[in-house]
Amino acid sequence: MKLLALEPGESVLDMGCGAGSIAIPLAQDGHPVIAADFSPAMLGTLDAGIEYYGLEDLITPLELAWDDDWNLVGPVAKAVDVAFASRSVTTTNLKGALAKLDRTARRRCAVTMVANSSPRYDLHVMNAIGASVTCSNGFVYAFNILIQMGALPQVTYFESPRRDTFDSLEAGVADFSRMLEHGNEDKVDRLRDYIAQHMIENPHAGEPGSKGVPQGRYMLDHVRKVRWAFIAWEPVSAPRS
Repeated sequence: MKLLALEPGESVLDMGCGAGSIAIPLAQDGHPVIAADFSPAMLGTLDAGIEYYGLEDLITPLELAWDDDWNLVGPVAKAVDVAFASRSVTTTNLKGALAKLDRTARRRCAVTMVANSSPRYDLHVMNAIGASVTCSNGFVYAFNILIQMGALPQVTYFESPRRDTFDSLEAGVADFSRMLEHGNEDKVDRLRDYIAQHMIENPHAGEPGSKGVPQGRYMLDHVRKVRWAFIAWEPVSAPRS
């Protein structure tokens, strides 16, 4: 929200809004929000949040996917001051998605994309057990596409910490085994040994986690960090001063 650098009262499109983790705070700060997502379930949770916080006059939910024809079901051209997608650019047509944000915004556009490995992976663990990891270059493609579009994108990097918790050694192995794909399936025993050596008591066991689920009894002795690239640009079609 800080990196968006919104001006007071500016209207925004939150594309891929999910349950409203950004849309609701923006509306509470006085910004009219078009909160769009392809998932009816997510929009249902958002509706409950809108009602709970009394934001019916500031948030407009919209069922919308990247691959939809925005001329038919999306916001009209230059409908909002700022259009952004935070960790939600899930489409095979990246150029088309960026162009849709550009078309919708009057002043500023932004996307946040992963800038190392997928959030599914814990690089610390993967390196320790000798597993291979493919890093994501999607943000580089986005930057290059924007340059080709005639934009002047600016990139800011930041990291978000994550704690994975579990209730037993085997539960931890089962959870972290999600990372063992693409040729790493034979690393389960190494993974088990690593977790056994590095699992510690979780002082916040039982408390709600980031998704509202109670935290497990154990956690690893390091904090997993995910690196993100925040890419912002002035809409190509916006008038230059």
